[in-house]
Amino acid sequence: MILRRRAVLGTGMFAAASLGAPALAQPRRPEETIRVGLLQDMSGAYRDISGPTSVACARQAIREFQAANPEIAVDLLVADHQNKSDVGLTVVRQWFDRDGVDMVLGVSNSALAIAMKAVVEQKDKVHLNTSAATSSLTSEHCSPNAIHWAYDTYCLSHATGEPLVKQGYGTWFFITPNYAFGHTLQADTTHSVETSGGRVLGAVSYPFPETTDFSAFLLQAQASRAKVVAFLGAGTDFVNAVKQAQEFGLMRSGIRFVGLTGYINSVMSLGLQAAQGMTQTETFYWDLNDRTRAFMDRLRPHLPANTFPCHNHAGDYSALVHYLKAVKALGPARAKASGKETVAAMKEMATDDDCFGQGTIRRDGRKLHPTYLFMVKSPAESRGPGDVYKVLAVTPAERSFRPIAEGMCAMAKS
Repeated sequence: MILRRRAVLGTGMFAAASLGAPALAQPRRPEETIRVGLLQDMSGAYRDISGPTSVACARQAIREFQAANPEIAVDLLVADHQNKSDVGLTVVRQWFDRDGVDMVLGVSNSALAIAMKAVVEQKDKVHLNTSAATSSLTSEHCSPNAIHWAYDTYCLSHATGEPLVKQGYGTWFFITPNYAFGHTLQADTTHSVETSGGRVLGAVSYPFPETTDFSAFLLQAQASRAKVVAFLGAGTDFVNAVKQAQEFGLMRSGIRFVGLTGYINSVMSLGLQAAQGMTQTETFYWDLNDRTRAFMDRLRPHLPANTFPCHNHAGDYSALVHYLKAVKALGPARAKASGKETVAAMKEMATDDDCFGQGTIRRDGRKLHPTYLFMVKSPAESRGPGDVYKVLAVTPAERSFRPIAEGMCAMAKS
């Protein structure tokens, strides 16, 4: 296997890597090579929860596939959308029109994921969304050319809100980033809290991605006397908010600080001394079982020290593994000819990989697997780097995601 590099779009902002065929093989025609475009936040607030680790996980999936199927060439292109929909759409259009990309993976921006729907369908390509969280992607914005992997706002909210209300944390205050993902997550969590018997005492939105000082929002949350302060931002926003919450003594006062979009990467950045006792929800944890540990063992040599994948990264690996299985079943030429047909084939095949285990894909494009409510361990409880979570509750696959009947996906109800 060889690794080739070239520029994408002719700017320093984008990079591409191609994991192609063995060096002695004859050059393949374009119709025989599958081209995957990984579109993530490579430099901004969500870099740690997408970025370079997403690249490593995508490359791992390709390595494993090509080791078993050397006759099928797979190229990987990588771009930074800078958390701007217009930048991301420009990349996607040029990937489809000029670079022959067959499938877009990742995205990590809900507004961009929604905006992509029209161009993906028009070009009959594939979008495997692993890190844009809005649950509308399997509701009013569902698509026959797309699958929503890893997690969404519904599973985060219902695997967090209901268990915590039942444990006595019945009053909530939200600090929410002011864009599509944040508003959807707040609405979904409000529904979960209220249907479980809890109450929302207040909420405040902050400008994204311009905000670094959360003190005014945290003081407003503290003044509400809510038992739970739910922070709905992620990445560096979440890390900054936790540090400032510690400074104001929110945790010491008995408030449960909940990261609905908290990730293991944020815990590693904060350290257990600062993060201990926080509640977070993910659909993947590297130390969950033998299969997740086996995946981590294979991936570890390709990551910096003390770097651990979150469920976004696991989704990049898992979704690409399943996509390439469908490519093999259909044949590269047929898979390239119709993204809609490829997605249909993926839905017909049971999913199975070391990150999420066995699962299925519904008619509305929702990938199903369990969701885990974690508490961050104290330093004394941890056995070493990356040993940060203990499981508080498990929501099974069939209850983790919004029922089709409650969504607005027309193709799933026809």
